[in-house]
Amino acid sequence: MTMDTISILFLLFLPFLCFLFILLPFLSSSSSRSRSNQAGKSTIGLPPGSMGYPYVGETFQLYSDNPINFFADRQNKYGPIFKTHILGCPCIMVSSPEAAKFVLVTKAALFKPTFPASKERMLGPQAIFFQQGDYHARLRRLLLRAFMPEATRGKVAGVEHLAVSALSSWDGHTIDTYQQMKIYAFNVALLSIFGKDEMLHVEELKKCYYTLEKGYNSMPINLPGTLFHKSMRARRQLGQIVADILSSRRRQRNAVASDLLASFMDPKEALTDAQIADNIIGVIFAARDTTASVLTWIVKYLKENPSVLRAVTEEQMEIIKLKEEGAEDKSLTWADTKRMPFTCRVIQETMRVASILSFTFREAVEDVDYQGYLIPKGWKVLPLFRNIHHCAHNFSDPEKFDPSRFEVAPKPNTFMPFGSGTHACPGNELAKLEMLVLLHHLTTKYRWSLLASDTGIEFGPFALPSNGLPIKISLKTTMN
Repeated sequence: MTMDTISILFLLFLPFLCFLFILLPFLSSSSSRSRSNQAGKSTIGLPPGSMGYPYVGETFQLYSDNPINFFADRQNKYGPIFKTHILGCPCIMVSSPEAAKFVLVTKAALFKPTFPASKERMLGPQAIFFQQGDYHARLRRLLLRAFMPEATRGKVAGVEHLAVSALSSWDGHTIDTYQQMKIYAFNVALLSIFGKDEMLHVEELKKCYYTLEKGYNSMPINLPGTLFHKSMRARRQLGQIVADILSSRRRQRNAVASDLLASFMDPKEALTDAQIADNIIGVIFAARDTTASVLTWIVKYLKENPSVLRAVTEEQMEIIKLKEEGAEDKSLTWADTKRMPFTCRVIQETMRVASILSFTFREAVEDVDYQGYLIPKGWKVLPLFRNIHHCAHNFSDPEKFDPSRFEVAPKPNTFMPFGSGTHACPGNELAKLEMLVLLHHLTTKYRWSLLASDTGIEFGPFALPSNGLPIKISLKTTMN
């Protein structure tokens, strides 16, 4: 069979395959709900809302409009808990702090994390994202051990080197901010995972990962020539690269390392090579795009708010002046990063306004009663972080960019940029460090201008400024 014939057959069957991917989850969850009702387990009703058209639900409405407007319109119409049907799945949306806490913290055992099957195959089925129970707790403990402040403080010099190198390479150029921030965040992730001693494999690992990520949102059709097929091949190569690194590390029996790989390789943990590979690739996925997205929005908001940029720059210049008066070593230290309170508030406000993680997916593992509404087993449940972050009851004048609002701690469960509960991001300290270090050098040494007047938002799947925020950046002639 020739490639032309395969291509023709693929095109002929693609509509049918797409139909199946939309239909099967609907039928499965519908039948589950029907069985539950027949057995008399649940007599309470579903939340208000519309399930849209048969099979496709409200997916077309979601993607024909800004997703922010889609969720906000339905919240205004139905209240803080409502039902819909998107992406082939019946869903319950929750947009109150109390409901988000119920799903993510109070009754977290009743709502398992869920991802598309294709993404699970690409990252690896034994990665922490897809787990619950003892195995999840063990992985989380290992991640926290590698990313806690005590471990992160030793990475300041390495992160600073990467930040200085990145900014130097941008000097005098027009850049796609998001793409360049992704490269920076990727390098920080690799440093944290492997330390400084695995450079032999890094470029090959990067190349394979770039191929893998292109297929994250592709249709899971594993035929030669498709994005999914190329991504799965890259995934196998990544597994082999990690295996080679593990073998190399084991041969260095006297080596002492404090990176994430060493934490995973601790003999007492008894993780298999496959488990280690799945979680290494998963950490790269989690550490890269989200941090790069936040940094991209910070660059935009600082330029659009000159008084905020001036305050950040003044705070960072004070750190430089202190070093000029005292220490011989002018490099940043962990203590320096603790002298950046206003810059920290800028990061917090950016994460609130931009809400990179607009929502998260959970799936009910049994029928759940929440405030008199039924959440049926098998249905997806989406806590809507963006809606919570932009609610006037939680934050006054919520559309305004105002870092000073974080001088006072927000109300409980109203600010969840890293999620909440046992599945909250364990790497938030590292993410904060790499943002602070880059912003120190960016604001004190460089100036930049925005090259597009478009204020739109793209979703891919994280919220981003249009076109990745193109900017022109150059070194300041004087540091002021």
